[in-house]
Amino acid sequence: MFNEDQNASPINHVPAVVVLVCMVIGAVELVLQAGEYGLIGGQNAVGWRLVAVTDYGFFNQVLSWMLENRKFPAEEMLRFFSYPFIHASFSSVIFAFVLVLAMGKMVAEVFSQAAFLVIFFASTIVGALVYAAVLDARVPLIGAYPAAYGLIGAWTFIMWIRARHDGTNQWRAFNLIGVLVLLQLFFGQVFGGGFGWVSELGGFVTGFALSFLLAPGARARFQHWLEALRRR
Repeated sequence: MFNEDQNASPINHVPAVVVLVCMVIGAVELVLQAGEYGLIGGQNAVGWRLVAVTDYGFFNQVLSWMLENRKFPAEEMLRFFSYPFIHASFSSVIFAFVLVLAMGKMVAEVFSQAAFLVIFFASTIVGALVYAAVLDARVPLIGAYPAAYGLIGAWTFIMWIRARHDGTNQWRAFNLIGVLVLLQLFFGQVFGGGFGWVSELGGFVTGFALSFLLAPGARARFQHWLEALRRR
């Protein structure tokens, strides 16, 4: 279990579904960049990014309206699935692209391509719900970071199980998320960043939790834990 080649390049033989998701992320940004630089779309294209954020970003106010009125129009529900493909800048999309590609490759290979999609979009949805529940924010939520952190959660699960099999310290599997959270807090204090990290933390917990159900041998592992609990 979990015996993939540690020395393999993270970009070799990337599963098709991971490539597809990354291509969509990249294609959206390329179109927005081309519009901003006047290469396509004419003068109106300069505002395409703002239009994309307005039409496809996740807004707390939109969710509040839906819950208050008990109406859930498809075009508004779509925001839960569309916001991870819109980013604020080229530098933002590059980092998200790399995270999704690297972590997605491992998750899709170790779990399955279907599991990758489940974790990607479940983390996106939960990340948005956590963002809305914790923050009274007027700033829309955009970017693939909640999904990327969900994949990091699944990767952490892989490292956690591997450490258990190897007899090493399982808590070391959480080193990456610990470092990322500390960096988020640091840059937030120094540069006045927002609180979008709460959605990313929600994505991480979602990815880690879903891994118990999606990882190979999940049913056997669950039955083993039940038996262990019964013996106590």
